[in-house]
Amino acid sequence: MSTGNSCLLMEKSQISNERFFCEKNTLLCSYQEEYFMAQTTTITLRDIETAAQRIAGYACPTPVLTSSRLDDQTEGTIYLKCENLQRTGAFKFRGAFNRLSVLTSEERQRGVVAYSSGNHALAVALSGKLLGIPVTVILPDDAVSSKIATAKLYGAHVLIADPRTEDLEEIAQSLARERDLVFISPYDDPYVIAGQGTVMHEMWKQIPHLDLLVLPCGGGSLIAGSCIAVKEYKPKIHVIGVETVDGNDTFLSLCSGHPVHISRPTTIADGIRAQSPGRLTFPIEQELLEQIVLVTDEDIKAALRFLLLEVKVLVEPTGAVALAALLSGKVDTRGKRVGVVLSGGNIDSEILLNIMSSGLAKDNRYHREDDLYEA
Repeated sequence: MSTGNSCLLMEKSQISNERFFCEKNTLLCSYQEEYFMAQTTTITLRDIETAAQRIAGYACPTPVLTSSRLDDQTEGTIYLKCENLQRTGAFKFRGAFNRLSVLTSEERQRGVVAYSSGNHALAVALSGKLLGIPVTVILPDDAVSSKIATAKLYGAHVLIADPRTEDLEEIAQSLARERDLVFISPYDDPYVIAGQGTVMHEMWKQIPHLDLLVLPCGGGSLIAGSCIAVKEYKPKIHVIGVETVDGNDTFLSLCSGHPVHISRPTTIADGIRAQSPGRLTFPIEQELLEQIVLVTDEDIKAALRFLLLEVKVLVEPTGAVALAALLSGKVDTRGKRVGVVLSGGNIDSEILLNIMSSGLAKDNRYHREDDLYEA
C-alpha cells in the first residue's frame, strides 16, 4: 500500500556524504490508525501551561544565546536554548519533576523506579530528593560515570545493568511490580511529555516568531511536547528532529508508517540511544513533525567543539546533536530565524578531552615548542 510519503532510503555508507531525510507520513493503514487511536493520550497546550506552573520555582528558566559567528556560518539567525544549564544539566528535569509532583501521598511513600541512559535518572533522582520520594534508577553499565555518581549523590538507589543482554525497561517494570513502586517512563508518560513541552513554552516567550525549530530526537518526549506547544503558537512553523546515523529508529518508523525497533545504537550521543519511538510520542511525531535528518558522530563532535570554542558553551554530545545538523549543512537555515535546543551538558572530562584533542589535531592546532614564535 502506498502511503504517499516522500522517503529517501540509503545504505549507511552513503549517509556521510548525502542529505538523509524523511518527510512525515500522511496516511496509515486502517489497522494502524485504530492502534494509535487506542494507544494515544491527548496532550494539549493547557497541559503544558499547567506543567509550567507546577515546576515554577524548581526548574530554572534557561537562557537563549546567539552567536554572530554561528549566524555567519549558517546564513541564518540562530537562537540556542540552553537546557544544558537546567537543573541536573538537562531538560529532563522538567518532565520528571512534573510527573513526580502529581503523585498521591500513598504513591510517594511507596517510591518510584526509572531506567535511563543517564539524564532521566538524574532528573528523577533530584526530583525525588526535593519532594521526599524514594528513588531507584537502573542505568546501563556504559553510562557516563559522572551521571552514575551524581544519581547516587542525589540519594537514588542505583542499579547497573548490561544493555547488551538485558532490557532496562523490563527490569524497571519488574521492580515496580515486585516492590510496589511507581514506574516513571523517560518519555511514554503524558506528564513527562507536558513537562518537556515547557522548553518551547518558555522559549516562545523569549524569542517569538521563529521560522524553524530543530531538536534532538530520542524517545520523543522533548520533540513531542515541543511540537504540541509551538504548533499552537505558530501552526506553520517547520519542526525538524535530528537523530544519529545508527540511532535512526524514528526516521525508519516515520518512513514505514509504524514503530520500528532497531538494534542498540553505539553513537556517542548516549542520550538518544532509543531503539524505538515511544507509544505516546510517535503518533504526535507523525502528526506534527515535518522532517528527520541524520548526523554522524563526527558531525556531533564538530558541533560540540564549535559550541565550546566559539560560543563558550559546554554541552554533552547529545546536547550538540541539533546544532550538528545545521553546521553539517543538513538543514537549510538561510535567511531564517531558527530555534535550536541544546538538550544537555553532562559530559565526562575524559570524553571531552578526546573530542577536543581529536579536533585540534585535525585543525593542526598542536605545535612543537620550536614551532612557536612571538606574534
